[in-house]
Amino acid sequence: MTVVRPENVHQARLLRQLRDGGPRSRAEIGDSVALSRSKLAMEIDRLVGHGLIQADGLAQSRGGRRSSIVRISPQIRFIGIDIGATSVAVAITDGELRVLARAEETMDIRQGPDAVLGRAFELVGKLRSENSVPTLLGAGVGVPGPVSFSRGVPVSPPIMPGWNQFPVRETFSAELGCPVLVDNDVNIMALGEKHAGIAKSADDFLFVKVGTGVGCGVVIGGDLYRGVSGCAGDIGHICVDENGPICACGHVGCLEALFSGAALSRDALAAARSGRSEFLASRLEQAGTLTAVDVADAAEAGDATAHAMVREGGHRLGLMLASLVSFFNPGLVVIGGGLAGFGHSLLAEIRSTAYRTSLPLATGNLPIVLSELGDQAGVIGAARIISDHVFTAG
Repeated sequence: MTVVRPENVHQARLLRQLRDGGPRSRAEIGDSVALSRSKLAMEIDRLVGHGLIQADGLAQSRGGRRSSIVRISPQIRFIGIDIGATSVAVAITDGELRVLARAEETMDIRQGPDAVLGRAFELVGKLRSENSVPTLLGAGVGVPGPVSFSRGVPVSPPIMPGWNQFPVRETFSAELGCPVLVDNDVNIMALGEKHAGIAKSADDFLFVKVGTGVGCGVVIGGDLYRGVSGCAGDIGHICVDENGPICACGHVGCLEALFSGAALSRDALAAARSGRSEFLASRLEQAGTLTAVDVADAAEAGDATAHAMVREGGHRLGLMLASLVSFFNPGLVVIGGGLAGFGHSLLAEIRSTAYRTSLPLATGNLPIVLSELGDQAGVIGAARIISDHVFTAG
């Protein structure tokens, strides 16, 4: 399949409508775009000729001649790659960004770019071979650290030793032979929620990821806001306790150092070794290490120390959200990431604190909810950023 990008803004708008809304009749498309019937027909026919869209039957009559239905070509494929601190997930999507195939493996980001990207390439190759995908329109990549979006490189990422200024975009593009964009993992998760999750109908919202690290995706007017240099939403490295522990970034008392997957692992070890938690002490003896999953298991089993960790973490995150909500006044807050697995016990504490300490006008109609996409948000969002690029007038 030879890929031709849209020639003008009208074609780009049509492609994005079909991507986001699925198959539509020409009459429905005509209702939503400022084009004459003849101009619309011409642009649709050109897109059909380029192989980007195709006819898909006839719509029901609206009182006259039945209008034909068009859809994104079923041959279009994107790749979404979500590189986290402890795993690599890869997915193939169609032109509407539905996940057709997905693979994920445990991988420590600290092994460095050669090892991690090499494994990502293997997963992509495996999926392409198993699903007969010879041609890709593009690939989106998320990494767990600050990214210069314009250059496609991580910049001084705290938990990614050896990745600073590594040419991630160029490396993927050379390997895959297609356009590639790279962004922070929280940003792509926010876009995933916007495209297919609970934030689909929200234009101004915050997506807060709490996992190995903490970050926030900021969506304004339906578009991701990255800031001047690309680090908007890096709330994990805002100081919340001047007497707190040293963070991986080198500063003291960051939110991430007090409540994150890494922080919970540290505090769980301390609780187990001090005898404050019999459950965690037993789990440590069995496994030799502790993670946030162990804290979740302990809390679910009624362990008071683990439950207190979750409540304290939710309280700290709620205080941060209260400040963000009062400043930004979003219409929705979505909580995702690995620690969202704590579920409603964590969510209840976040909500209670945020609602109690924010301005009433900002929180009067503000939903604070858990992500419904889970680990799909990242790969869908990664496919979304590259499809936005490809479905832009060339």
